[in-house]
Formats: sequence, structure tokens, C-alpha cells
Amino acid sequence: MGTTSRLYIVDMGIDTHQEPVAYMRSDCHVCSAEGFGASSRVALVLDDQTLIASLHVVDNHILPPGHVGLSKIAVRRLGVEHGQSVAVHHAPVLTSLRAIRKKVYGRTLDATDIENIIVDISAHRYSDIEIASFLSICAGGRLNVDEIIGLTRAMVICGRRLNWPGKPLVLDKHCIGGLPGNRTTPLVVAIVSAAGHTIPKTSSRAITSPAGTADTMEVLTNVNLSMSTIQEVVNETGACLAWGGAVNLSPADDLLIRIERLLDLDGEGQLIASVLSKKIAAGSTHVVIDIPVGATAKVRSRSQAERLASLFTYVGDACGIQVRCVITDGSKPIGRGIGPTEEAQDLLAVLQKDETAPQDLRERALFLAAHLLDMAEQTGFDQALIKATKLLENGSAWAQFQRILQAQGAFKSLVPARYQHQELNATVGTLMEIDNRRLARLAKLAGAPFSTGAGMRLHVNVGERVELQQPLFTLFTDTMGEQEYAMNYFQDNKDLFDIKVSK
Repeated sequence: MGTTSRLYIVDMGIDTHQEPVAYMRSDCHVCSAEGFGASSRVALVLDDQTLIASLHVVDNHILPPGHVGLSKIAVRRLGVEHGQSVAVHHAPVLTSLRAIRKKVYGRTLDATDIENIIVDISAHRYSDIEIASFLSICAGGRLNVDEIIGLTRAMVICGRRLNWPGKPLVLDKHCIGGLPGNRTTPLVVAIVSAAGHTIPKTSSRAITSPAGTADTMEVLTNVNLSMSTIQEVVNETGACLAWGGAVNLSPADDLLIRIERLLDLDGEGQLIASVLSKKIAAGSTHVVIDIPVGATAKVRSRSQAERLASLFTYVGDACGIQVRCVITDGSKPIGRGIGPTEEAQDLLAVLQKDETAPQDLRERALFLAAHLLDMAEQTGFDQALIKATKLLENGSAWAQFQRILQAQGAFKSLVPARYQHQELNATVGTLMEIDNRRLARLAKLAGAPFSTGAGMRLHVNVGERVELQQPLFTLFTDTMGEQEYAMNYFQDNKDLFDIKVSK
């Protein structure tokens, strides 16, 4: 490779949201020699490291001659320093993109097609727009069951795996989502591990919700655990509550989730492969999948839930994991808090048997824990529910939860948001319905989950009577701008709380 293809690095300090970007002058000799233009894919080579980046062409005054600018993520992934030189040439042709075009035109992908796509995504060879294309062709039920199985297996192959020698039963639990405040996972983990079972829980951050389990747990403890630390914590306590993205159990899935979040998209096939690949990679043998159904939940009909349950069970069996799906009520929010800190308050209240603890969150967690205990012990659901309730009531689950947090390195104090606004009810009546999707949107506009203290606390839920000037909710934000932004949305969407006025 000739010296004419080398350029000196300028760290542009630009956050491009995990997509590596290179910046070149419009008169750059490399651009002219190689025929590069805006949006070209380029390969940056430093010693034995190669990074594929998207090219942006800038005005000549932005960069000195003979230099290439790099975004923050490009600098980090390439391991380059300001002023070093790199070779720049065309990115290799990705043959896996042919498979995406094949699917665009309605043809079925085979296991090799899917594996090639996932290998290239895992190696950061796809641009964000190419990943978005793949997600789009997977959405809307466009993947058949064999394609979903192939996608699941490919995601597992491309990541790391946890193994638990001597532990024939490794339990796990997942909720499809769509219900604000439904933070049952930490409660289930505490109860099930207090019963003596192994449940190494690795969770995602929020995709379309105001908080994921990892977001909520991060306000209480360390969740960015290494593989070795996860194994140490589980060997010590029987459980963990970690962020899966920190250990690359399914690295392609984390890259896909990042784009899904931007697109506000959660396709059926991708959802199943995402969940099961991470369960398999975590070494799980038995998993309970909670599928809430409601008019404004992620799954809106019983028939859709039954189809999803059937696919989860079938794909799980094909991939060697036992899956039990439970279809639950998704008609209203669970608990009172929405957002990482507010949801953490609710789960702590349940574990500590606080009289103000939300009973719907408590009962849902016991229900799901009982299903896992039944899978593990084969005693029948009723007996398993009695055992789960006892473990919560006698303080065993709370003691176990504290053990897990301390083993993960911290039991943090909750930090409240800087600003709050209490919204008062303007009528007298009964709250008939809450729109889960718009409620989640309101909490996200307040800053959740990225501002951990941001979110909401509901003071009334579906079926409850509301009086004149009674608080409906409190909104928490870290800035007044976010408060105004969120409340402007609420003023245009007050009907997300459907109150039947009393005469």
C-alpha cells in the first residue's frame, strides 16, 4: 500500500452514536485517487487493526490537508491517537448484503445467509443504515420459524457463552414488555435464588420503554460486570442482575437493539431471537417468558400472544432450551413508579414489605417466580406459589437481594431528580383506562432512562376513583426544559388518562 493513501488523524470529538465516521476534505488526494464520495464506506488500517467507517466530506477549512477526522467511537475502536497516520482504502465488499436484498424481494434466507449477516454485523462491518435495512426486512412477521431459529443460533455463535458446570438447572425469566413500571425481574431473581436455585440474570437496557431492568438495577448497584465477575457473583449468591451488553453474550443483538431504539421498532422474529440467544448464551436451561396483552401494550391481542408463545416454545426447543410462556394482563401500568429510580423505589418497597408497596407488582412477581419454581421443582404451581410467598414474607428474598447487590460491588443510594411537577385531576370520577404507550412516551420525554432520576410516579391507577384536585401523577426531570417539553406533550394528550366523570 503506497504512502499516498496515508492520512494523519484528527480526533473530531464528535459523538456519532456508536457508528464510526471518517471526515475528509473535498479536495483530499485520497478521495480523488480512490473515488470516494459522501457516504462511501472506507477501511482505516493501523498496523493490524482495521476499522470500517462511513465517510462524510467536509469543507476544506475544517481539516488541514493530508488529514482525516474521526468520530469518537472510531478513535476508540481503532485505538488510534491524534496525529498518528492511517492507511485509507475502499472497504471490502460485503457479500452478506446480497442476502438482505434477497429478503427484500420476498425470498427466504437460509441458515448460511443469516449467519453471514450476523457475523458481519458483529464485526462492525455494517453501517447503521444497512442494519436498519436488515431490521426492517425482519419486522412485521416477515421471518418464518426456520429463519428465526437460524437467527437465534447465529447470534449465539457470534458471541461469548457462560457455562455452569455442575448446575443442571439454570433458570431465567423475561418479559416481552410494553407495561410501564413492570419491574418484576429483580424480585423474581431474589425469590428464586433465595430458594436455592441458580438464576444468572443478564438484562438489556431500555429499547422503547422508560427503563429496562439493567437501567433500574444500575441505580442500585454495578451492572457492568465482566464474565469472570458474573461467574464469581453467581457462585457466591446463586444469582446476578447484570447488563448483558457488557459481556458480549450476543454482541450482534446489542448492535441491533441500538438501531431498534432509534427506529422505535421491535419485530417479532428479531424479538424471539434476541431473547432466546441471550438466554442460551447465559447458560440458561429453563426460562419463563411473560407476555402481557392489552390494547396499548406491546402485544395487543390474545391471538397474537398465543402465536408468540408458540414460536418461543418451538424455537426454544429447537435450540435446546425449555420455555414456558405465560400470557398476562397488560391492560394497565404495573406499580407506581416509571423510570429507573422510581421503579427501584417500588421493588425495594416490595422486598422490604413496606405497607405502601404496590400490590400489583408484588403479586405479579410472585406469580412469575412460582412458575419458575414449578419448572425447577415440579411441585405444581399452587405449591410453588406458596413457597415463593413465604420467601418474600419471611425476609429471605430481601436478604438475598442485598447479598446479590453487595457481591456486585455496591448498594447505592437512590438519587432523586432535581425538579418535580405534580399534576392535579380536574374532574371527579373513575379512572377507566391508561394508554401505556403514551404514558411511556411521557416518561421518556421527561428524560428517562438516560436521566436516571427522571420519570413519573402514578398516584392513581385503573379502576380507582379520583377526586377533584387529587394528584394524578408527579413528573420528575433533571431540567426545567425537559419538564416543559414533557408537560407540553401531556397537555396535548390528556386523554391518555380516560376518566369516567361522575354525575
